[in-house]
Amino acid sequence: MFKLEKSFYSKTSMYSFFTILILFLSMWVSTAQFLHIDMALLGYMIGSAVFAIGLVIRMSFWLFRTATNKIATRSVKNMFAKERLKRNAKSLGITLIDNILLQKFIFKRGLYRGIQHIMISWGCIISFAFTFGLTFGWFRFDLVDPETYQMVAFNIPLISMAANGWIAEIFYNMLNIGAVMVLIGVSMAMYRRFKDYDVKVTQRFEFDLLPLYILLAVTVTGLALTVSYKFLDGWMHPYISLIHQITVIIMLMYFPFGKLFHVPIRPLATAVPMSYQETLMVDTKTCKSCAQPYSNDDQIADVQAILKAQSFDLQLADGTYLSDYCPSCRRRMRALKQMNMEAPQGNPYGPVNTNNGIHISGFGKKRSDEYFGIDEDIKKDLKEEKDHEPISR
Repeated sequence: MFKLEKSFYSKTSMYSFFTILILFLSMWVSTAQFLHIDMALLGYMIGSAVFAIGLVIRMSFWLFRTATNKIATRSVKNMFAKERLKRNAKSLGITLIDNILLQKFIFKRGLYRGIQHIMISWGCIISFAFTFGLTFGWFRFDLVDPETYQMVAFNIPLISMAANGWIAEIFYNMLNIGAVMVLIGVSMAMYRRFKDYDVKVTQRFEFDLLPLYILLAVTVTGLALTVSYKFLDGWMHPYISLIHQITVIIMLMYFPFGKLFHVPIRPLATAVPMSYQETLMVDTKTCKSCAQPYSNDDQIADVQAILKAQSFDLQLADGTYLSDYCPSCRRRMRALKQMNMEAPQGNPYGPVNTNNGIHISGFGKKRSDEYFGIDEDIKKDLKEEKDHEPISR
């Protein structure tokens, strides 16, 4: 593998080369050695190839980052572990249904945002699937006789359908269906971004609005093609087709380097539940101070490795790391450090006595009045004083 890498300028260029090679090999197979290429889609094919290179470059940069690379390595290692196969399958299934199909994580933020997001995402998925499938010839529709079409995928005949039947109509209009879904979702998103003041003060044009404008341009010009040849006898069709092709290519060039990049990496959300639960729903890593379980060994080991690789390991004087302690104990240690004090002896949840005679409460989860040295008589006096306190001072 190392000798192969030396033939290229970088790993990224090597991955890009093999991605394009695989794409065109698949195209060679699916089009019967380039026999069934639709030349009207040539511009889309070139744009899609450049898009694939851009996506590989962006994905490589993302995966080469220390934190992402560590999580990816852990995921690959755990994916094929025999003792994890059952739970990995469950994790993948749940993520596919909840995050991809139903997108529950967005609906938790509100019904409006959920509908808006699912319209855009599924509209884009449908449009991309059909665009790439037709562009690279992965599937096509051959005319068997004047009244019958046959769907062919990778040069293998599949289903036959009546040329004027309802199944054929669905396939004919699949890109229109995806475009209408995107148009609804983008319109909802733009309305929210223009009317919601809390959103307006935090959004950025190049990150939040530009992708919406690009999707809107692709959608409107695509639907305009259908309106042109169905209702206007092809009026301005060549010019609309060219404009639509330009907007699609612009979107493909923008996609890997803008906000839309989160679409292909969303399925990687499976890495967290699949890789960082040694025992399902049970923490296995115990705190060095209070001995309470607060995380799992894999996750803490990866955190320490990532920080060490970045020369920011947060190692303490006794050889332990800050990540070896639970959040409560970390807060306590941080406060003691800020006050330049040694850790007090005794109950780790007790109050911290400062140098000026004033003490502050402990930092753990446990709280009670006895930590403040308040006996029953003092509490009774405080309660009476509060009961007789005047309304206004």
